[in-house]
Amino acid sequence: MSAGTADSALGAADTAAAAAGRRREQHGWYFYDFASSVYSTSVVTVFLGPYLTSVARSAADAAGYVHPLGVPVRAGSVFAYTVSVSVVVAVLVMPLAGAVADRTGRKKPLLAGAAYLGAGATAGMFFLDGDRYLLGALLLIVANASLAVSMVLYNAYLPQISEPDERDAVSSRGWAFGYTSGAFVLVLNLVLYSGHDRFGVSESTAVRICLASAGVWWGAFTLIPLRRLRDRRVGPAAGRGSVGAGWRQLLATLRDMRRYPLTLSFLLAYLVYNDGIQTVISQASVYGSEELGLGQTTLITAILLVQVLAVAGALGMGRLARVYGAKRTVLGSLAVWTLILGAGYFLPARAPVWFFALAAAIGAVLGGSQALSRSLFSHLVPAGKEAEYFSAYEMSDRGLSWLGPLVFGLAYQLTGSYRAAIISLVVFFVLGFFLLARVRVREAVTAAGNAVPERV
Repeated sequence: MSAGTADSALGAADTAAAAAGRRREQHGWYFYDFASSVYSTSVVTVFLGPYLTSVARSAADAAGYVHPLGVPVRAGSVFAYTVSVSVVVAVLVMPLAGAVADRTGRKKPLLAGAAYLGAGATAGMFFLDGDRYLLGALLLIVANASLAVSMVLYNAYLPQISEPDERDAVSSRGWAFGYTSGAFVLVLNLVLYSGHDRFGVSESTAVRICLASAGVWWGAFTLIPLRRLRDRRVGPAAGRGSVGAGWRQLLATLRDMRRYPLTLSFLLAYLVYNDGIQTVISQASVYGSEELGLGQTTLITAILLVQVLAVAGALGMGRLARVYGAKRTVLGSLAVWTLILGAGYFLPARAPVWFFALAAAIGAVLGGSQALSRSLFSHLVPAGKEAEYFSAYEMSDRGLSWLGPLVFGLAYQLTGSYRAAIISLVVFFVLGFFLLARVRVREAVTAAGNAVPERV
């Protein structure tokens, strides 16, 4: 065998080994979506909104107000306002976590800390009963902020474990794993909740078990990505991971981001339209129970329908992106989101069939719009700065998504109508559509120093 042939064989073996290593990490990476999505589905989307609202109403005065820190707040707005506060807390912590992760190259210990803090707070929701709405608000703030920090670190792995042309597919599979676990656990929740009498527990206890079980699930399946993902030390600054160094690196990153105006333009567009998506997710159950008069079993069934269809939607939109590009596919999903909210405003009360139809439409676009946005942004991040840039992305995803819940809560506070609150969210999708349409994506990928995929 000639030297050239031997080198070629060694090169092919190294390439195959690298591909196998990437696949192993990708499979482990999918499981963090599998672990944490149960919190987003069972806790935020289904159970906690209506349950925390009922707990707050138990503590309300004759006029329907509670008074945290002496401030009068409608009991029906407590959940939305608490989500907004949790996002503000996340804003203060996420950039620091991203900066420290990139400087030290040790994303995995930080991911573990954030995940288990959030899982512990979620498990603690078992003790939310009576009129303890402030305990519920505190646990929600801790869990939401912890999830946001963990997602910064989780998303930052995407450009490190996948090649440019496979990121849309890898990101979509991650979302599909998450929606699969959400659907499975929601089936178990539905069995427990609807048959709580047969299990010998009260309705309130069944809800608290469902809330706490999401924390247990989150913590248990986080072990898989922690075993398979590996830390990478990149850049000359690796190893100096003090808090002060993290903040200094963060400030340097914010200055550095001005060199990539197209990346910032994408973040602005994503901030706007994803704020609408996150608000629909977190407030849908409140809208269904309070405005449409639907029972908890109906709401659980509708969210289960969303989860099942979101798996197909994420994978299907991933295939559409191969043909039309991620940007065009996301733009199409935003048009559908706008139509969904318009239809939601006119939904008749106590009509489960129409609510299920709306849930099916949400499922078709939910997973894909989020998965493709994540993979699209991964192309716009300079190498070696993944965690820091994804901290800015996560601020748009969960960290700065305080405005939508605030608008929703204020609309209800001022009008007393959840229909006015839900239609107020249309502006986020319309404005986000036009901002994203203006982003020159190929130019942005090139400016970040990355290879431009065939379709983007």
